Amino acid sequence: MENANSTDYLNGRGAQINTHNRFAKNNLVIEHAEAIDDWEIENPKTTFIPTHPKTIVNKVDSPDTAMFYSLNPYQGCEHGCIYCYARNSHEYWGYSAGLDFESKILIKHNAPQLFKQFIEKKSWNVVPISISGNTDCYQPCERKFKLTRQILEIALAYKHPISMITKNALILRDKDILAELAKLNLVHVMVSITSLNEKLRQKLEPRTTTARQRLKVIEELSALNVPSGVMTAPIIPGLNDHEIPALLKAAANAGALATGYTVVRLNGSIANIFEDWLKKSFPDRYEKVWHQIQSCHNGNVNDSRYSVRMRGEGNIADMIHDTFKLHCRINQLNVNRTELRTDLFKIPTPQLSLF
Repeated sequence: MENANSTDYLNGRGAQINTHNRFAKNNLVIEHAEAIDDWEIENPKTTFIPTHPKTIVNKVDSPDTAMFYSLNPYQGCEHGCIYCYARNSHEYWGYSAGLDFESKILIKHNAPQLFKQFIEKKSWNVVPISISGNTDCYQPCERKFKLTRQILEIALAYKHPISMITKNALILRDKDILAELAKLNLVHVMVSITSLNEKLRQKLEPRTTTARQRLKVIEELSALNVPSGVMTAPIIPGLNDHEIPALLKAAANAGALATGYTVVRLNGSIANIFEDWLKKSFPDRYEKVWHQIQSCHNGNVNDSRYSVRMRGEGNIADMIHDTFKLHCRINQLNVNRTELRTDLFKIPTPQLSLF
């Protein structure tokens, strides 16, 4: 459902519209919102939908990522990051990549059990599994459902290597498990920080924690010897590209060892969602930002070619790359690569009761 006439900004949400699901046969366009009770359409309450998938660990074939397998205990994300590449995947479940993605959250209640079953397979050749690749495993609902914590408990019991990425300080709830995994070199954590500008953060990622809190996450995990890094992703030319030096300096000062970045790309429905948001959020900068994004993708806002799509091409993309590389060197980031152990993995022996 798209509200064709609405110009009101929906505070607390990233997407300002629900785009058409490309798998749906029909498309409803609301032309006269005042004629209906449209509050729940424009400002939907977050709902949690129970699901019980048959599998939970997915093989990642993309050469552009450092992960081989990923695990997502949730589908959709409350954080509402406007640029999120995972939005399109919500359409496979019958929802919109827009407001639905951040307000209709699928809870995979059997995720811990499926994870346990997966790593117990005789055919499993142990490699690190990333939590998560398509959602944030520490989005607010994790406080209630605790699926990520259960998965970490299993990983510790089996001595299975785990890598994690999040932008929520809720991860500190589980620092007891993370510290134990770190003692065995079984965990690595990346914290995503897109901007140090709080006003920009609130628009880009309306339901995330502040950059200050994320730096605190890096500080506390580093103090526990949990190897941590920062993902400055995505870099959006005209919005946050000038922050690269400050972001990397702040991350290094907090104890980050590694860092990475991507240049924003707007594939599928994300292009319409982001453009609508950009016009409403930064009308004075819309043309500049939109054209600079296009300049990074050969005149388009998306490029699906491997090895190019995440970094972009052209003068602006090159400047972003050079600035990032320079400040990595200045701040001594990415000096050493963290290699997680795989040789400790062992299926625990069941404890027999004496009674």
